[in-house]
Amino acid sequence: MEFEVVSPPDETVRQAARARHDRLTKPHGALGRLEELGTWLAACQGQCPPRPLARPRVVVFAGDHGVAVRGVSAYPSEVTAQMVANFQAGGAAINVLADIAGATVRVVDMSVAVDTSAGDRKVRRSSGSIDREDALTDEEVTQAVAAGRAIADEEVDSGADLLVAGDMGIGNTTPAAVLIAAMTGTEPVAVVGRGTGIDDRTWMRKTAAIRDALRRAKPVTADPVALLRTVAGADIAAMAGFLAQAAVRRTPVVLDGVVSGAAALLAEELAPGARAWWVAGHRSTEPAHTLVLEQLDLTPLLELDMRLGEGSGATAAIPLLTMAARILTDMATFEDAGVSARSGEGTAAPAEAAEPGGDDGPAGTDGAGEQLTGTGEQAAGEGEAATGTGEETTSTDRKAVGAGEEVAGASSTRGAATASGGTADADGGVGPATTEPGAGLEADATSSGNADADGRGRAESGTADPGAGLEADAADGGGSADAGAAPGGTAGADHGGRSGTRVPEPGIEADATPGGGDSTGAGGSGAGTGSGDGGRAGSGTAEPGAGIEADASPPPAER
Repeated sequence: MEFEVVSPPDETVRQAARARHDRLTKPHGALGRLEELGTWLAACQGQCPPRPLARPRVVVFAGDHGVAVRGVSAYPSEVTAQMVANFQAGGAAINVLADIAGATVRVVDMSVAVDTSAGDRKVRRSSGSIDREDALTDEEVTQAVAAGRAIADEEVDSGADLLVAGDMGIGNTTPAAVLIAAMTGTEPVAVVGRGTGIDDRTWMRKTAAIRDALRRAKPVTADPVALLRTVAGADIAAMAGFLAQAAVRRTPVVLDGVVSGAAALLAEELAPGARAWWVAGHRSTEPAHTLVLEQLDLTPLLELDMRLGEGSGATAAIPLLTMAARILTDMATFEDAGVSARSGEGTAAPAEAAEPGGDDGPAGTDGAGEQLTGTGEQAAGEGEAATGTGEETTSTDRKAVGAGEEVAGASSTRGAATASGGTADADGGVGPATTEPGAGLEADATSSGNADADGRGRAESGTADPGAGLEADAADGGGSADAGAAPGGTAGADHGGRSGTRVPEPGIEADATPGGGDSTGAGGSGAGTGSGDGGRAGSGTAEPGAGIEADASPPPAER
């Protein structure tokens, strides 16, 4: 059986939705994954802003499984037919959740052990006991997948703009676990969950059934159709066809738990690229479901310890998608609301960094320094203007080796530099609160601290940053411990070194000494500045130059 080629969601529209989010009256990225959901939904619909969801639809695929006779469930098989009637009467959990989420529910009897009024697509009565026999014949697999495909077409043609595949079937987590183990190369015990809440003895019987079924499945693992025939069931086969065809029809889907997850793995095999049209509604407590999420590279929207099935976890996530769409549709832009957009508050004026080792700084600076605007700080000569408050922190037995000085038994001083008019000593000597790296040294990036390197780099707000060949977040080495100048005092710089930052000698890695102290500069008034040798520090982020690793970045500011 073949599906049409799946085309991905519209990437141009996705980028347009991201750009629109940047214009809405909020800080960039402040709504987190709601923003990602909105851009995904816009890309699926092919328009920005996206249309609000109008007809979410839940389709519950019902079927019994012969393996239930092995005692793998806490409930008897007749519950499947009883629950089909409950769905139709509106009394199940999925009915309640769907009503709240603005969705409607359809139940389809694919292989219930008795006849029901939802059996217009029925393939057979129950599926085979997969530990000993095939679940379906070749013809039944074809019929079940075709039924799922047709159901997807019916729902999309009827106006469904979001789909959920639910499941109902006593014992259905057993074939789901076998399918997932087969397709992920996992051992039986790693995929066996508690299903309907089984006890230890039942769990052992279920594990044995999964083990035996997996032995039968392994020879056909590479063939999704043969795998459906051997160890699935008509309900799971129909779900796989449904999910694949929804992607072909460019209709977004919210995946549910472990049974729909097993069907999704098969659907991705039947129609490669289908997973781009899915989001994971939740993470089930069934251990096999996490394997599905990892295999499909999906991050669940909810983690509520649910394990019901029916499409319940996916449906619980629908309101999040509704919110995500409405944010892009209804939220005002800065321009519409007359709200000032983000400006360069507390940031350095743009300027190009000088080449490492250069003698001349940019215009408006003295020597190799760089003048900053909007921060209340000025780098003069090769030093930096900063006064601060010394705050003593103690650490144990740290030795800074290689710079000709030793701090033993030690207290390292944390310099909290403010932007209030002190002066930095740039006379080439080692001043208080300062050490400096040479080429190839590692430097500790500071959070909101005021630090300056040898004057040849470029400093911006709230960040210390190493230059070429430097590595951020070094905690050990041959500089002296840092100390901010006391109020009204003077912070020195060693050859234009960093104020409020300690730096190691060449070849010394970060935090190499257990129990060692930590010296950083903590900036005052949100206007800290740091720079490395030839590197460039961006606001709130340690950003390296060529070949540099950066590791200490403070969180973004919140509004």
